[in-house]
Amino acid sequence: MEKLEKVSINDFSDIFYVDAFKKFVKWYDCGDIQPVEWLDNLTFRQIEQIHQKLSSTSTNLSLYVELPKFDFPVVYGDIEYAWDENESTAFPTIPAASLGQQQQPAGSISHMNPMNNDSTGSRGYSVILDPDLLRDNLVEAKHRRLVRSHRNGPLDRDLKPNPKIRDELNTIMTYPPTQSLTTEEKDLVWKFRFYLTRDKRALTKFLKCVVWLDPTEVRQAVDLLSLWTDIDVDDALELLGKEFENRAVRSYAVDQLRKADDDDLLLYLLQLVQALKFEHFNEKDPNDYDSSLVQFLIDRATRNPVLGNYFHWYLMVECEDKVVGKMYAKVAYHYFKAILEVPNGHQRRDTLRQQGELIQTLSQVCKEIRALKEVRAKKVEKLRTMINDPKGNLSSLPELPLPLDPTKKVCGIVAEKSGIFNSNLQPLRLTFSCANDDEYPVIFKSGDDLRQDQLVIQIITLMDKLLRKENLDLKLTPYKVLATGPEHGLVQFIPSKPLAAVLDEHQNNVQSYLRLHHPDTGPNGIYGIDSQVMETYIRSCAGYCVITYLLGVGDRHLDNLLLSPNGHLFHVDFGFILGRDPKPFPPPMKLCKEMIEAMGGAESPHYNKFQQYCYTAFTTLRRNANLILNLFALMVDSSIIDIKIEPDKAVFKVQEKFRLDLSEEAAIAYFQGLISESVNALFPQIIETVHKWAQYWRK
Repeated sequence: MEKLEKVSINDFSDIFYVDAFKKFVKWYDCGDIQPVEWLDNLTFRQIEQIHQKLSSTSTNLSLYVELPKFDFPVVYGDIEYAWDENESTAFPTIPAASLGQQQQPAGSISHMNPMNNDSTGSRGYSVILDPDLLRDNLVEAKHRRLVRSHRNGPLDRDLKPNPKIRDELNTIMTYPPTQSLTTEEKDLVWKFRFYLTRDKRALTKFLKCVVWLDPTEVRQAVDLLSLWTDIDVDDALELLGKEFENRAVRSYAVDQLRKADDDDLLLYLLQLVQALKFEHFNEKDPNDYDSSLVQFLIDRATRNPVLGNYFHWYLMVECEDKVVGKMYAKVAYHYFKAILEVPNGHQRRDTLRQQGELIQTLSQVCKEIRALKEVRAKKVEKLRTMINDPKGNLSSLPELPLPLDPTKKVCGIVAEKSGIFNSNLQPLRLTFSCANDDEYPVIFKSGDDLRQDQLVIQIITLMDKLLRKENLDLKLTPYKVLATGPEHGLVQFIPSKPLAAVLDEHQNNVQSYLRLHHPDTGPNGIYGIDSQVMETYIRSCAGYCVITYLLGVGDRHLDNLLLSPNGHLFHVDFGFILGRDPKPFPPPMKLCKEMIEAMGGAESPHYNKFQQYCYTAFTTLRRNANLILNLFALMVDSSIIDIKIEPDKAVFKVQEKFRLDLSEEAAIAYFQGLISESVNALFPQIIETVHKWAQYWRK
């Protein structure tokens, strides 16, 4: 009462009625009080004056909380969590000291746990997850079912988008495979699904709009597949990914793949074998499988021995996987069963068995050589003795397709032309004699997983074909790699020299090396070098700069850049990809000053030509980005080292290299900056010097 005595009667009435005014205003906003315009204006003006008067004289702070308003009744429900006072372990606790380091799950509620009192006085917190967090919004689900009901089907058939909506649909069609559609975009694509059946790019976007738990939507989506125009191979590969489990959709994708010839199918075979992990198999009956993809691959593999050779070895590697090995063994069983039903089937089966025995023998030889405590010369002598040993049957083999390249039939190993590389794993350099009197040199590695190198070479081969389709031959060297097991495999040997050795022998002058093998002092020569050789060097430099950048190839030093006498420059040893690199601050691509000087320097017209090749290759591969991204998406569950580290980010790492958010002109300017950054990078030069000294002391 002492406080009330200090204010006037008018002030007291203002304080007394202000709460009542707030209630009346709330009723007015909710429509419970009939509005009278002229009286409302006077009333609200007076209320505002009272509020301003109180605010100017009061020393108290006010907190205004505005609660959400709904046009329909809302029923709230609370869930009570039982607290077991007898057991302190009833709630998972997080130490208070680690709260700043650990992120709580989205939608979780943290409460102090009074039972967690230790001698230090620290408190723990129990994390309670919201059970409604992952539930569908019932209103939105009901709205979606009404919009997509069968009753709207006949009306949607004749819908045509206006120019604005057509532009929105075209924008959606350009999205990369990894981009998710918003709810509004999904509804828009669904609404104009019949109109979009004429656009081959739209099918994958439409199928992403389908709620596969709703039988009505699934039935409508499957019925539309037969009306859709034929899609491209890259979209068919996307439909075989983990995201699409519906059998009708996967069968449709396989039907589209049937149009590809064997050469194209061989480019995607590695990923198609990985896609078998997403198929549906009958685990109860080992003789039965319900997979159109399995049947398709077996049919094509039995018809084409070359395709069948690689299919067999891809299966054999996966059969050793502890998780999916049984499934792949089941596919291999059906494949061998199908081989026996074709002409010369028994001979083909025996050939595959003999290949397996050859690989097993080479693996044993490699392990024995590596276990010897002798100098390298003694080991080479021992290797040649083992090859010439009549009991080993290596110098004289029955005519056999080489697993690495089944188009080559080998009949033995030439001991005098075989040796051992000077590296930690001591791989074997073997020269096979072919039936047509040719020789085929290979590298056999044991103790090394070649599946990552195999993937990179496959992508390089694909990119080379895509560039050649645009009449751009960058003189790439996609040598063959075949993993015959998780820890051994074959690599084609290309006669060449490491760029580090070339620079060391020719005083840091690549031109001197090329001039030594292909001199041309005539008017057509370039710096005294055959013009074709110099052109090959420039093109191959450009091609591998672009490709190694896109794949994020790391650990690039001058020992794993090789140069052949005819000017082909190429990369080997892809132990680090997708941006991983054991060295700090790696450049976007390996482009040292010696490589630029071989073209005549940064001011020469040949360097400008090199840059133009880079820009053309980059923009061409950007236009085929969806195909490359879908191939990587099918590999996310593979055992490839750099994909297993972050499988959910592997595709995004490749996608960000393409810079699909830029226009073609902006992308060219961006790549021009990457070239300048790589040429002028100082830290890689320091690392290269350190690497050179390390190699020197190792020798």
